[in-house]
Amino acid sequence: MSSDVTLRAETRHALSVYPIERARELGVDGFLTDRAGGVSLPPYDSLNLAYHVGDDRESVDENRRRVAAAARVAEGQLVTVTQVHGATVLRADLVTATSTADALTHESPDLALAVMVADCVPLLFVDASSARFAVVHAGWRGLQRGVIARAVALFCDPATVYAFVGPSISMEAYQVGPDVAQYFNEVPEALCHDGGGRFRLDLRRVAVSQLLAAGVSDQHVETSIQVTDGGEVFFSDRAQRPCGRFALVAKRAS
Repeated sequence: MSSDVTLRAETRHALSVYPIERARELGVDGFLTDRAGGVSLPPYDSLNLAYHVGDDRESVDENRRRVAAAARVAEGQLVTVTQVHGATVLRADLVTATSTADALTHESPDLALAVMVADCVPLLFVDASSARFAVVHAGWRGLQRGVIARAVALFCDPATVYAFVGPSISMEAYQVGPDVAQYFNEVPEALCHDGGGRFRLDLRRVAVSQLLAAGVSDQHVETSIQVTDGGEVFFSDRAQRPCGRFALVAKRAS
């Protein structure tokens, strides 16, 4: 069975980060940032890592430098990409300033990869039989468009892939209309009626369902019990708009 895990914070270069322990056992240093330890002013306080939300660019630059240090890489070795809620997966070493994608993959220890979220689902994939790993950003559009299946297809054998499903908005806090709900009617227990033609949607349950459908073993899937609800620890776009973005960061160990 897939399992739930509690992320435990540790301090790196004055930042509070949340390591993904099972990934570390497989040779990948993966962690989540939270919203503390940066220099951004409200409403982006304080470790906002996204340029597109309206924050001061110099503040975001400094925040990214701090996260790069926590990942033990130089600033230029922290790779991000413009996310568009699609299903494109890019090799991290081919990313340019104009690249768009919602998943990044790499194999060597020279780069740290990051996806940014504030209610969407961040995922980390690590292959137990090769050096390949990937990070994925999946909101409802990405889930509907198949970003998880596209990322899993990068690996030779899905059965050897470990998948971590990170903090996102909970089912209780995520109300959607029938235009969104229609895409997930077949996912067991992912939807519940909320009255007035509205629904509550469990993004992480959808993500796990898609991982299993793509061939990942349920014994290799872990889901964080932490959620973004309320935006107090992790940024939440539903709780506060505008707001910053936190990140899932991963790097292959040297």
